[in-house]
Amino acid sequence: MNILKRFISYYKPYRLLFYTDMLCAIIVSAIDLSFPMILSYLINRVFIQGREAILNTIMVVGIALLAMYIIKYFCQYFIVSYGHIMGAKMETDMRRDLFTHLQKLSFSYYDKRNTGELMSRLVADLFDISELAHHGPENLFISILKIVGSFVILMTLNVQMTLALSIVTLVIIVFSLYKNKVMQPIFSDNRVKIAKVNSSVQDSLAGIRVVQSFANEGIEKKKFAHSNEAFLESKTGAYKVMGGFHAWNSFFEGLLYIVVVVTGGIHIANGTLRPSDLAVYILYINIFINPIDVLINFTEQFQKGYAGFKRFVEVLETHPDIKDEPGAKPLTQIKGDIEYQSVSFGYDEEESHVLDQVSLKIKAGETIALVGPSGGGKTTLCSLLPRFYEVTSGTITIDGQDIRKVTLASLRNAIGVVQQDVYLFDGSIKQNIAYGKAGATDEEIIEAAKKANIHEFISSLEEGYDTYVGERGVRLSGGQKQRLSIARVFLKNPPILILDEATSALDNESERYIQKSLEELAQNRTTIVIAHRLSTIRNADEIIVITDEGIKERGNHQELLEIEGIYAHYYRMQFEGLEG
Repeated sequence: MNILKRFISYYKPYRLLFYTDMLCAIIVSAIDLSFPMILSYLINRVFIQGREAILNTIMVVGIALLAMYIIKYFCQYFIVSYGHIMGAKMETDMRRDLFTHLQKLSFSYYDKRNTGELMSRLVADLFDISELAHHGPENLFISILKIVGSFVILMTLNVQMTLALSIVTLVIIVFSLYKNKVMQPIFSDNRVKIAKVNSSVQDSLAGIRVVQSFANEGIEKKKFAHSNEAFLESKTGAYKVMGGFHAWNSFFEGLLYIVVVVTGGIHIANGTLRPSDLAVYILYINIFINPIDVLINFTEQFQKGYAGFKRFVEVLETHPDIKDEPGAKPLTQIKGDIEYQSVSFGYDEEESHVLDQVSLKIKAGETIALVGPSGGGKTTLCSLLPRFYEVTSGTITIDGQDIRKVTLASLRNAIGVVQQDVYLFDGSIKQNIAYGKAGATDEEIIEAAKKANIHEFISSLEEGYDTYVGERGVRLSGGQKQRLSIARVFLKNPPILILDEATSALDNESERYIQKSLEELAQNRTTIVIAHRLSTIRNADEIIVITDEGIKERGNHQELLEIEGIYAHYYRMQFEGLEG
């Protein structure tokens, strides 16, 4: 019922379209039902009269029929065109709601899911739902009208024949309900399997450069073939069930004709039925059977749409684990004092904590560097500050305010992040830099590019700032992409900076330029730097060495060299060529 209520709610903005569609459906059904009645009237009342009476009546009937079918034309046009438009609008609304909800879900949700699977829900599933949204009510409504209407008329023509007919119809209904139950899990499996195909395609194409560099096209083909064959197997099973379903229903429909012909012949032999009435009765049988066919065919569409909508609702009912708390206030007038108080964090409840009881104070305007072996929790520690993940226990504050008590938007607007894995959007260089500040002027974008030491390179391009970067910035080098991402942060101009290996992809010359720019940007701002290249953090106010056992060393560059600990060991490995 919850799924049904959700589905019906999407009709509300388009009630006028829906009711008009249903009105047109009534008119079309009424016209279809009236034709055999008109034919019966002509056979039994008009065609037995004289020539002149027949000609006068048939002209009036012909004009009336023409008017009816002109009306049916406009109604049919509305049903097919605006009915589908209504379905498309509902699909658009569902896609908007799904995309909006996906934007709210935290990193932990995406850590466990593939983009291709989510794309399948946004595209393939919603198309099936759109078709169901349009055809579902319309097919059901028209079919019920025609079945009930023709049944009533058939009863007036011959009660005994119609009762015999209703027994076969009851068998069809019971059989259809049973098969419908059988098909439901099969079509749900179809949706899962096609999602895996999409997932396989997305994964392989996104990593096409890695695939080709290792000459592993054969491996990718096998992986794709596995998911593709699994989908084929699922579809084959579904079509076998559908084949039996349609074949049996076709057989039952044949039984309806057999019942009519046999019982009708008996009545004619007994003189209780005229042959002309049997002909009209058979016309109504066609009207009676046609909606049954529609409902049988609709079963497949319903199962696809229902399975898709169920998957759609599953995502919408996934509650964001990171969201604004009731009464959360914007973070304003930020100085930049940061404190981690006994912070622990684990990605899964079952796993041990990546961070365990970490306490750390960073004064406003300080530059703090985090160093240590991979897996020690440096990036995780930084990811907790903008609430990309939620702390398992403990508290993080900015200027004494618990970050869980302020709005997410204001918190994240206050923090600029340059990540090690740079992501550029499909579009121009200007659009990618402007992502750092909505509504930025061209002058501001150019100034940010200059500070990031990328302006001269952009100016040398034929299309300058309008140059297309390609998917994920594929047309740019690693260093160029990194500098564009740094330009974004210059443009954003936040009071708190997180630099996660911000200069890792730069050559030595570019690194010197960028390092100078970053030091300028860090003036009077709180800056957290994650670095493996220790040359970039010599001037940090404090260097913190983090291992999987927590914080092991703290101090400035000179102090850490003097204690001959982990930092000194790493430093000598990089600059004196010592082996670890």
